[in-house]
Amino acid sequence: MSNLRILFILFFIFTSCSPKIKTNLDLVPLIPIPNSSTSRGTSFVIKEKTKLSFDKSNKDLKLISQNFREVWRSITSYDLSLDQTRSEILIEIDNSKLTDKEAYVLDISKNNIKLIGSSAEAVFRGIKTLEQLLRLQHSIKLIDKPIIIPTGKISDKPKYSYRGSMLDVARHFFSVDDVKNYIDLLALYKFNYLHLHLSDDQGWRIEIKSWPKLTEYGGSTQVGGKPGGFYTQSEYVEIINYAEENYITIVPEIDIPGHTNSALASYSELNCNNKATKLYTGTEVGFSSLCLEREETFKFLDDVIREITNLTPGPYFHIGGDETHATSEQDYLIFIKSTLEIVKKYGKTGMGWADIAKAQIPKSTLIQYWSRTDKDSIRNKKGIQEVLMGVDKGANIVMSPASLSYMDMKYNDSTKLGLTWAGIINTKKAYDWLPENLIPRNKNRILGIEAPLWTETAENFEELTFLAFPRIIGYSEIGWSQTSQRKWIDYRERLAHHGKLLKNLSIVFYESPMIDWK
Repeated sequence: MSNLRILFILFFIFTSCSPKIKTNLDLVPLIPIPNSSTSRGTSFVIKEKTKLSFDKSNKDLKLISQNFREVWRSITSYDLSLDQTRSEILIEIDNSKLTDKEAYVLDISKNNIKLIGSSAEAVFRGIKTLEQLLRLQHSIKLIDKPIIIPTGKISDKPKYSYRGSMLDVARHFFSVDDVKNYIDLLALYKFNYLHLHLSDDQGWRIEIKSWPKLTEYGGSTQVGGKPGGFYTQSEYVEIINYAEENYITIVPEIDIPGHTNSALASYSELNCNNKATKLYTGTEVGFSSLCLEREETFKFLDDVIREITNLTPGPYFHIGGDETHATSEQDYLIFIKSTLEIVKKYGKTGMGWADIAKAQIPKSTLIQYWSRTDKDSIRNKKGIQEVLMGVDKGANIVMSPASLSYMDMKYNDSTKLGLTWAGIINTKKAYDWLPENLIPRNKNRILGIEAPLWTETAENFEELTFLAFPRIIGYSEIGWSQTSQRKWIDYRERLAHHGKLLKNLSIVFYESPMIDWK
């Protein structure tokens, strides 16, 4: 057994009757790894009745505390009392010294736990560290041994401000509960954005009241021909509210001018020949396009963007813009420019796949790098050119290289689920890369990373999590932790303990042979 494994397990095998249980906070396998951690070598022993206090006048802290109370009970089977007079756990906001909006300090002693964050969001990130400490201890808890938390001090803040995942609900539809469950897992690993791919050739997934057939007809199917589905506007708001409680921002995407067959099949007037297309349930790309010549097209775009932005509090609206093989170059440039103007009109910052950089884009635009990273790949060279073109126009970047971060790729040649067009992405390859190395001269324009999960081969939540985990855990560390702290050999040891954590949460994941799962 590795030294880390031996030490980590031995922390919890000292005397069960004494509160003086020896520990080492530095060796607890937290992911993402905190910026700094120092151990005191003792333990905070969890009692049947532990009290937590916070500023009662702060609604955000109240909600965070109430939600953590449920987590505490589910892990420990004990009650966490929200007591304002005397407490063992204190959470508070103090931005006098912590300047980053997600910075927090978690200070654990034998008798008290104090969590200070620069904001409510920062407090929430610290709560998720505390939750991991609980879950990792619980995952190897021995019979009749107390539940403890190692003492010490963690000071932490993220490397990147944008740490996201994209979920494609268009190829295969996923329910509100599925999306909420995914949000829970993202929050545990400190992600702060969820990009929802809400429309594609195979299905339209969000209700547009001014264009009702988009969901009534265009949302009726999915890849493979099974019944599809869609979110009503109230269900979409429910997802947004749940994400906000977990300090995750929803980024809606309506992909234009290609990837639009579900819309073209729903309304004949969006087609140049005024004839509706047939519904599509395959997986080919690049064959559909909105019609620039028809006035209805821009009324459609204006209505769709207006209705969705009115429901969406986050700053970004994603317009897609990729794989538009059926759109002429001239029409494409007009589509992107005009659509971004509509997005800006409704108070949002435009976002799109890197292809949009060749059009006239506002300086604030966020472009998403998605090219393969193969040195000899034509797509890679073109993708880098597009990113640099966008940077020259003032755009910022989110990194999603397909051959490193696309979670719909297979883990190996024999994996049942997944595709291979961008290559094989095993657990090490998913973790062992640096976003800034792909565009080193413009690394200051990188806001963060996003791990997309396209769902051509994922039909249910179990298949979704199989493709996502454990790779997405590595992406969380790429987005949060400092470059100097990230080492594959160390990460592999820490990840090994998260298999039991995921199993305790009933999460199906790929048990990579590269990891010595504990």
